[in-house]
Amino acid sequence: MLPFDPLQSRREALQAQHSVLIEKLSALRYDYGFSADTSVRFQLKKQIEQVEANLEASEQQLVSLERTSADGRLYQALLKLGYRKQVQMFRKFVENHPIAAFLIHGKEDHGQQWLLNRLVVQHTRDSITGKVVTVDLARVAHRNDVAALWRQLGRQVGLDRRRQCEVPAIVERVYQWWRTQNVLVIFYGVDFLPEAFLEELLRDFWTPLTAQTVGGVPAWEREGSDIGYKLLMFLVDQEGCVGDWSVPFAETLDSSWQPKMPVKLPVLSEFTENELASWLDFSADDLPLKLVEQMDELVQDILENSDNGTPEPTFEEICQRVGLSWVEAEKRWMKL
Repeated sequence: MLPFDPLQSRREALQAQHSVLIEKLSALRYDYGFSADTSVRFQLKKQIEQVEANLEASEQQLVSLERTSADGRLYQALLKLGYRKQVQMFRKFVENHPIAAFLIHGKEDHGQQWLLNRLVVQHTRDSITGKVVTVDLARVAHRNDVAALWRQLGRQVGLDRRRQCEVPAIVERVYQWWRTQNVLVIFYGVDFLPEAFLEELLRDFWTPLTAQTVGGVPAWEREGSDIGYKLLMFLVDQEGCVGDWSVPFAETLDSSWQPKMPVKLPVLSEFTENELASWLDFSADDLPLKLVEQMDELVQDILENSDNGTPEPTFEEICQRVGLSWVEAEKRWMKL
């Protein structure tokens, strides 16, 4: 029998409380969006504000608890390792627009899912408290019928079996969610799709969503404090091939960009010797002493044992050196 861990018990209790608050907030936002009675809407708005305050307090407690534990401090430090170009480009778009789609791409084991979680947790954290739709495209890849893609997406947005292939119904369901809360739509394994299927997904699902208006104004044109809720889509490519397809992607933010065109973040690459050395130096106060002693030798050891800085083997090597299992830590740390 494992010894009782009060810190872990406290963490689990807070996480359970946090999950209940998220569910309650989602239900209140739904009711608020579809209630026509002014007095009812007023009461719902007050309840939403209270639950949002409780949720923020719960989140701060979780963050504070994480920072008191050794593995929590390591997690916070790892969130600062690498991916600088991808993070900078993502922030440019999401800080100026409420709607955007992003391609995360690179070779196998380059931390695509880790980066997705990092972008959301660090820069659009409120979106986790809204609707999150995830689709594993590997499940439909062996079929040559695009209807399998729509069925999978329709199922994930909660349509009944008879309507799961009705693309307008899927678009309407996601749009209605977006009216009252943040929405994340995540497609894992987009590299499994035929290129034509991805083009159809963007044309028939994403483009109609980006065409929606708020108060008669296109949502993507609403700036500053009037942006409202976020609607973000992520296309996760585990093989690094989608970026070479003929599908049009944006790579810079300029006045001509519109959100119907997905953004291709810079391709993921290996961590360099300088990146690792700078990270160890910058994060020294939050890392176990064994990781910051003899830094030069440690950087070389990590590179040699991680396929020359491949991200996921790098994370595994760092965790192993402080007595943590990367597989188990990943399960705790990943929110998506």
